[in-house]
Amino acid sequence: MKHLVGLQDCDIRIRDAQNKKKEKPIRIERLQKELEQSESQLKAELNQLESDRRARRGSEQEIEELENRIIKSNIKLNNIKSNKEYTAALKELADLEKEKTRMEDGLIEIMEQIETLEERCVSNKTKGEVLKENFEMERYEILKELKALDEILESLENERADFCKAIDEGLLKRYDILRQNKEGLAISPVVKGICQACHMGIPPQKFNELIRGDALMSCPYCSRMIYWGEDERFKNINEKS
Repeated sequence: MKHLVGLQDCDIRIRDAQNKKKEKPIRIERLQKELEQSESQLKAELNQLESDRRARRGSEQEIEELENRIIKSNIKLNNIKSNKEYTAALKELADLEKEKTRMEDGLIEIMEQIETLEERCVSNKTKGEVLKENFEMERYEILKELKALDEILESLENERADFCKAIDEGLLKRYDILRQNKEGLAISPVVKGICQACHMGIPPQKFNELIRGDALMSCPYCSRMIYWGEDERFKNINEKS
């Protein structure tokens, strides 16, 4: 029974190490996703910034062309003799001035948007660099942890093999079947007459037999193999684990 208890303790530690190992790639994936989202956002903002700058240049060119047309309209206005032509020229000039004002308002809006985007890009670029640096550091630490877990698992597998060699083949098979069907716990200590797995009370007569340790016993309720948990030999095993 002592070897079985040691084997189960070993299997529990193997399971815990394997679970930790499974969590590590998930952490890397989550951090990688955060970094990619940050980079994607910055790229979109830079593209928008370039688009707004092109729009600004286009608006500035259109305003310059309007200003040239306004100058020509003023010259034309000064050379007109008839009232009809003068009225038409005044309307044309007013329309040009109105269009210029509209274009200038649009240009101001674009320039404000550019200023906001430039500030945001600088801020997000800095955040992205920090995020990337943190990702590389986290990734390095996670890879170190994975390597350490691999070493622990290798040591535990060797320890498990040693326990298996010391256990009767039939008993080992029974242990493995119980472990698969009982959520990894094939063996349970009984403390103060209570099975620590199913928390049911062991009948007094059976509990006395368990204390004597004359034969391998099972819990009458959960069917797990049981041992007297207050036995000093098993306490030592649990303390080591």
